[in-house]
Amino acid sequence: MDDRYGGDVLSAGWRERGRPVVARVGAERDLVVEVADDGFCGAVTGVTGGLVELEDRLGRRRVFPLGPGFIIDGADVILDPPRPAASAPRRTASGSFAVADARARTARASRILVEGRHDAELVEKVWGDDLRVEGVVVEYLEGVDHLADVLDADPPRSDRRYGVLVDHLVPGSKESRLAAAVEASRHGPFLRIVGHPFVDVWQCVTPRAMGITAWPEVPRGIEFKVGVCRALGWPARDQADIARAWQRILGRVSSYRDLEPALLGRVEELIDFVTEPGTA
Repeated sequence: MDDRYGGDVLSAGWRERGRPVVARVGAERDLVVEVADDGFCGAVTGVTGGLVELEDRLGRRRVFPLGPGFIIDGADVILDPPRPAASAPRRTASGSFAVADARARTARASRILVEGRHDAELVEKVWGDDLRVEGVVVEYLEGVDHLADVLDADPPRSDRRYGVLVDHLVPGSKESRLAAAVEASRHGPFLRIVGHPFVDVWQCVTPRAMGITAWPEVPRGIEFKVGVCRALGWPARDQADIARAWQRILGRVSSYRDLEPALLGRVEELIDFVTEPGTA
């Protein structure tokens, strides 16, 4: 015979049987809730130390303890702290996905050459993580004038490529003439020479990142870095002042977003060139 009263009426949970289940809701920002006790209705603006702050449509703010006593769309709810956001994959300064626990690869024979120390430091700051994973070394020439001599002393070959980044690579410039001569030499097939249009790598940092409307125009006859420092009101008495100015500029760079697209694409092109399958 069926027992209409079930088993032991005093067993655990007998008080909860038949009670409606109250949903638990995370107090996410902008969630609109009503306070059951007094009818105050507002959107969540923040949660601190077990308290939730609500703001109504008139801009009035009040604070309430998290937990039961709230209503959403006519139904009782329990407000819990907001759920922690899922962590997105970390990206490097260049915008690529970071490789967790990556060890630096042994340096390749293929490498990237840049004109000066400032170019090398800027490339390192933005692409350093990527370059270490790929095993690509960046060396500086102390001027594109030395490129031919460097190549003659340590020639590239089919499996040992050199990517070269040049400042002011525009038609008719000294840099474009030197690059054309090197590309026409015996080293040409194993090189990729690219550049940006700016007089100096300083200008590859966006004016927005520097907090200025534009980089100063420096008159002919004045050394570019000295002219920039003077125009911006920075000391430019000696090389130490120029070095401090560069560190000030470099400090404004945190990721690829702080660099001009004219540089970004060229560096990515060189990394691809020296890491293609078959290169050492």
